[in-house]
Amino acid sequence: MSQMIFLGMMLPAAAVGVCAVLTVVARRRAVRTGFVARPQQDRYHRSVIALGGGIAIFWTLAIFILCGATFVAFVAAPGHANWLSPGVQQHAAGFMDKLPDLLVVLAVAMGLHLLGLWDDKKHLGPFFKLGVQFAAAIVAAVWADVRVEMFIENKVITTALSVVWIVLMINVFNFLDNMDGLSAGIAAIATAALMTAAFVSGQVFVGAMGLVFSGTLVGFLVFNFPPATIFMGDAGSMVVGYFVALLTLRTTYYNPEVGTPLYSVLMPAVVMAVPLYDFVTVTFLRLKQGKSPFVGDTQHFSHRLKRRGLTDRQVALTLYLATLCTAIGGVILQQVGLVGAALVAAQTVMILVIVGIFEATGNISS
Repeated sequence: MSQMIFLGMMLPAAAVGVCAVLTVVARRRAVRTGFVARPQQDRYHRSVIALGGGIAIFWTLAIFILCGATFVAFVAAPGHANWLSPGVQQHAAGFMDKLPDLLVVLAVAMGLHLLGLWDDKKHLGPFFKLGVQFAAAIVAAVWADVRVEMFIENKVITTALSVVWIVLMINVFNFLDNMDGLSAGIAAIATAALMTAAFVSGQVFVGAMGLVFSGTLVGFLVFNFPPATIFMGDAGSMVVGYFVALLTLRTTYYNPEVGTPLYSVLMPAVVMAVPLYDFVTVTFLRLKQGKSPFVGDTQHFSHRLKRRGLTDRQVALTLYLATLCTAIGGVILQQVGLVGAALVAAQTVMILVIVGIFEATGNISS
């Protein structure tokens, strides 16, 4: 147990350090090569900011996944790691069965990362990107078994639902990347909530991936929190959304063996309530105005708060707090009875109503 606790402490700390270093390197190179985001009418920033944060995010995750797979393969080999506790060795042996799935997960992440880099440089059409996202989601769902179960025995249905959810999360976090610190910060909060469910269910490696992912996000956030000196771009936001989707789909919420209730399966929707609300309302507004939902503008909840006089930091912290409120509710779902679950649902709705008040009284034509 002490070895597991030690690894649990070291993984996020190491990920913070690696991502921070890679972010500094990516920022310097981006400035030298002109890989930057310039001010535009449909964007809020008014200065030239380095792109390339997505490179640091992806390669931090890739380094840890590949090194972790190598380490576990060594541990699983007979006689190679007798110094480790039997529990760690047992988990390592089980992990080897899932190694092919993990490599597919990483390959899909690389595909999305390269697509994002291409888009950051060339500004690809939205339908081409959406097509590639669906293809990537299908590969992850079919060949890496990144699928929702939800007591549905039909694999075609669960695969289709999973593909839609993965693409939705990719675009939710792409939409969230509209102001300093939002996408990375909200993803870190959501990941922290999802990790609790994974550890409660005894999912060591899902939890470990969550630890690495959260550490990676924090390492990048050091330089992306307002005032940001680097953006993650689509090369980062699509990878972030994909990994959030991966964690939501691979985590076990309902586990009778540990006493978690059936309605725990609603945890991802509760945790993601605020970013999902922003995605839906912005998409609706753009369609209502005859615009493409994939063309950026300044109609997000964050932009409305900005126009009300909040600073960039205050906007980020407000959205963090709103997400944290729903995330805490999602975590509580695993611990409460039916009445408690109803109160969590009511709290989530009330938080969204507060957000909706700001939406309704904002200037949607700006």
